Amino acid sequence: MNFSTKTLDAKTAVTAVKTGALVVGIHENRKLDRAAAALDKLGAISAALKSGDITGKAGSTLLLRGLTGVAAERVVLLGLGPQDELSDKNFAAATAGLVRALATLGCDDAALLLPLDQVKGRDLGWAIRNVVLAGRDSVYRADALKSKKDPAPAGVKKIAFLTSVADASTAKTALAEAVALANGMALTKDLGNLPGNFCTPSYLANTAKKLAKDFKLGVEVLERKQLEALKMGSFLSVTNGSDEPPKFIVLKHLGGRSKDAPVVLVGKGITFDTGGISLKPGLNMDEMKYDMCGAASVLGTFRTIAELGLKLNVIGVIPTCENMPSGSATKPGDVVTSMSGQTIEVLNTDAEGRLILCDALTYVERFKPAAVVDIATLTGACIVALGHHNTGLFTREDAAHDQLADQLLAAGRSTGDTAWRMPIQDIYQEQLKSNFADIANIGGQPAGSVTAACFLERFTRKYTWAHLDIAGTAWKSGAAKGATGRPVPLLTNWLLDQVASLKE
Repeated sequence: MNFSTKTLDAKTAVTAVKTGALVVGIHENRKLDRAAAALDKLGAISAALKSGDITGKAGSTLLLRGLTGVAAERVVLLGLGPQDELSDKNFAAATAGLVRALATLGCDDAALLLPLDQVKGRDLGWAIRNVVLAGRDSVYRADALKSKKDPAPAGVKKIAFLTSVADASTAKTALAEAVALANGMALTKDLGNLPGNFCTPSYLANTAKKLAKDFKLGVEVLERKQLEALKMGSFLSVTNGSDEPPKFIVLKHLGGRSKDAPVVLVGKGITFDTGGISLKPGLNMDEMKYDMCGAASVLGTFRTIAELGLKLNVIGVIPTCENMPSGSATKPGDVVTSMSGQTIEVLNTDAEGRLILCDALTYVERFKPAAVVDIATLTGACIVALGHHNTGLFTREDAAHDQLADQLLAAGRSTGDTAWRMPIQDIYQEQLKSNFADIANIGGQPAGSVTAACFLERFTRKYTWAHLDIAGTAWKSGAAKGATGRPVPLLTNWLLDQVASLKE
């Protein structure tokens, strides 16, 4: 699905717009939006409202053909809900209805003349992004490995946003950001949806190399011998049971000034998680191919910011491997030494994400980062706490970390890719005590997502850091099974905000 913007100057009548389908808004109680009123010279739209063919409820649609005096072949009336309350919820319902309606039409192109700048508390860019993401999601397919592909999406292929001269520049910028974001989310979903026998650590490394080649990024992939030299004993302990070689990927997007400290994104890349010796139940274990969605979100975010040419220094770090059971696998009770020198008693080999992340979080100290955010499908406990709506956000409690948390939460709210701040306090560290090592890798069932974050916190004390637990938001189960592309919108918007703050 292709998107564009077109300027509608004051001299051009709405009735003169030539397109396969012109979409205008109506409200409840038979109220016409301004564009719809301009098309209603002969009363055809008013007659449709009076007949009850459409109510104006958010998401309702009605197709009108061959309106006299209107150049568009079709006019689609789109319900926006109450006239004085174009809320996020009503706009989302309207966008969903729009996408459904356009998929049924026999034309290739459509033009939208909707009050995109009138959503309560939102701006034009927000509305454009939501339409683009909904449109791209509607045509997304995960059928790359099917011998017979799913039916090709029907309906409209090209959508133009009609804007005023005054809004043209804003709309163009917003559209570029929205399309780049959709591209990044599509990559994240593609990687997440691939099975573990395709999306291996080597596959992720090759994906990073391709991104680097396509967008002129810096890339380095560390192999086992280099990881051994760095003394990443915690990371390597997770790989012991697998035949797949581990990879440690470093991507660099250096769009800012050379003197500016970089922002670092760290993504958990367990390409398949059996639980190791602490074997998971067989039911739904296939979904453990999604345990690399943190890594996928980092790659997707880099795809987005590279396309945008973001003027910021951003480094992506991805430790990636499999967690498998075998005669050489790490056993419960084993003690391993992390890159930081801290020893870890592995009480549960299924708590492996923190074991690979802790060495990555130590590694990033060398970049002297402005901030570090790690992204991981880390704990089922986070799903118990927050369900599938909010990503868990963990940071220390001080001025610098409160500011980082506020920035990430705001970025989530502005994109609909929301997070919720969870506690991370020293009192929880007590649960991680070990009789035989500096720290245990689990703290028992109570507050499982919190103690996991507390474990990571011990390796991040030389910089400002936040942890995003995406176990509940990275993919969907059931009939709608598939990767969601989250939290690429949150991360991208946060990075865009960082650029904006540098200009102030």
